[in-house]
Amino acid sequence: MPEVSEHAAGTPSWVDLASPDPDASVRFYGGLFGWDAVETGPVEETGGYRMLQLGGRNVAGLGPTQGEGQPAMWTTYVGTDDGDAVAAKVREAGGQVVMEPFDVLGLGRMAVFVDPGGAYFSVWQPQTHHGAELVNEPGALSWNELATRDVDAAKAFYAAVFGWDADTNAYGETSYSEWKLGGRSIGGMIAMNEQWPADVPPHWMVYFAVEDADAAVARAGELGGQVAVPPTDTPAGRFAVLNDPHGAVFSVIALATGASGGDGQAQATEPGAAGADPAATGGETTGAVDEPAVQSGAAATSGAAEEPETADGAVEPAADQAERPRDDDAERPA
Repeated sequence: MPEVSEHAAGTPSWVDLASPDPDASVRFYGGLFGWDAVETGPVEETGGYRMLQLGGRNVAGLGPTQGEGQPAMWTTYVGTDDGDAVAAKVREAGGQVVMEPFDVLGLGRMAVFVDPGGAYFSVWQPQTHHGAELVNEPGALSWNELATRDVDAAKAFYAAVFGWDADTNAYGETSYSEWKLGGRSIGGMIAMNEQWPADVPPHWMVYFAVEDADAAVARAGELGGQVAVPPTDTPAGRFAVLNDPHGAVFSVIALATGASGGDGQAQATEPGAAGADPAATGGETTGAVDEPAVQSGAAATSGAAEEPETADGAVEPAADQAERPRDDDAERPA
């Protein structure tokens, strides 16, 4: 199994879900991925945050939404050695600090930001909790991808904040970029063109590996989920975009044979080759990555209970993520 004991600074390291009904979410994702939910401590201290585990390994987190009207959503966290330094870089690069860095029950230190394009993301400075302990296995995280309307601004911002390089290629009527750090592929970026509805905000998408994408879609439907993008074949594997019963958007992918490296970290194929035409898939391309990432209203992490006032703002603008462009007649890449 591709088990992970730590994540390099500057790479996606964790994802969690903010849900208006955590118990219902436990049933849905447990039925879909086989996850178990484990309490992290007394509710009065943790705010009800739980670790979602697969085979005893932490693969994601789950917490209640903070405030009425906050949508259910997944959040991406990027690992860091210094959350305060990242906050300073975010400001200098033109981003916004939604939640200042703060300690989370001795597990680590987190903060919530918005990039110049409007996409929310978080950082995690580990202490006893280092992030996802299993990746690129069925039921575990396998890829993270930014959808944005200003690729050049995103390139400049993430380069300044995390030192990321972007390998960009034309992709149908838009473009796809592969985020790299030290030569390693760590995520992707799709340019949102006019085929995307104007009210869909820039955002980070999370992908979970499955053995069979069609079976996962069928099972999600049985559990009360909905299909946003039906199963689609790509060089990296067969994937689909789903909404859970509360509207949180996520993707599943049955990775193609040979998509993962022998070190347990997945290897990206080529920019954009992993996904179908964004007009047909809602812009969510997918592929295997070196390390998992995170994107959701993570402000409801275990420590979010300490600062609930700011948690609302971290996720509210992404409420329309479930609405994705569709064009079933669009030409798909070869």
